[in-house]
Amino acid sequence: MNAVVLVGGEGTRLRPLTYALPKPMLPVVERPMIARVLEWLSAYGVTTAVLSLGYQPDAFVDAFPDGGWAGVELRYAVEPAPLDTGGAIRFAARAAGMDGDTMVVVNGDVLTNLDLGALVSFHRSCGAEASVALTAVEDPSAYGVVPTDADGRVLAFIEKPAREDAPTNHVNAGTYIFEPSVLDRIADGRRVSVEREVFPGLVEAKRLYALGSDAYWLDTGTPERYLRAQVDVLNGRRPEVELPECDERSAGVFVAPGGILEGDVTGCAFVGRGASVDEGSGIEDAIVGAAAHVAAGARLRHCVLLPGAIVRAGAVVEESVVGPSAVVGAGAFVTRGSVVGAAATVADGARLDSARLPV
Repeated sequence: MNAVVLVGGEGTRLRPLTYALPKPMLPVVERPMIARVLEWLSAYGVTTAVLSLGYQPDAFVDAFPDGGWAGVELRYAVEPAPLDTGGAIRFAARAAGMDGDTMVVVNGDVLTNLDLGALVSFHRSCGAEASVALTAVEDPSAYGVVPTDADGRVLAFIEKPAREDAPTNHVNAGTYIFEPSVLDRIADGRRVSVEREVFPGLVEAKRLYALGSDAYWLDTGTPERYLRAQVDVLNGRRPEVELPECDERSAGVFVAPGGILEGDVTGCAFVGRGASVDEGSGIEDAIVGAAAHVAAGARLRHCVLLPGAIVRAGAVVEESVVGPSAVVGAGAFVTRGSVVGAAATVADGARLDSARLPV
């Protein structure tokens, strides 16, 4: 089966990390997010995927020099101008020669263990033109809300309603099965939203179906959810996800070859290749990327240090992300969803509280 993977967005909610790397190239426990998506697709028989590219396309091409990953052949389609979700799907599928077959469409920043085979079987049993995977959320106001009848036929597709107006908490989970005819519903050469334009047309034609699931599902678009994606791998919530080569020192605590872990650990932790956590430091639910360093007296809690980051003596990093080769100075505080960009420096004693550096 073929797949279209949407990875063209700018990842604005994760800036300044995404100034240096597109969001799907950010690592989830030492492996790019897009690689984790491709591994999931491969497990369900996807053999060819086209990446729908827009922002920093060369980062994806450079990451996969062999033209594939996990047994999935990769093709690339770079939008000449932003085409929105529907336009991007049409452009990528046709550029890759996939417009004659049933296809999977996924968002490259969503992590899930959805049973894709069950969704395909459902799609075929309904005779659907398009099918959407659904997930239940507490607050549906940030998503496309999808009420259905008893057979799974979609009755409406309501994009980002007010919470009190949402008819259900079942929302679009960003995984679709499309018949080739769906591409004919997407206008050529302009921006087209699949959620606001294509799906409502399919609803009117009674050709859109949806299947709910209690599978793991996470949109990684914010710092808090990007952090959660890492911790969920370490604490066993995602046992199907392969970790890089490492030694499990205790439950949920992993150290890669060349890594040094001498500090105190609470909860789960990952120390990457060549990274070091000095004696006298403390870490809790933290990922320390390859070649990163945590000095004595520093404290990390529910945070991610990307490769080469440095946290100096006495500094505190909590619920935040520190970018590659960035430095958190001695005695500094980086807290409450702060994001430090690549190679940025937090001055000694400085305090970043729900802040971005650089802005």
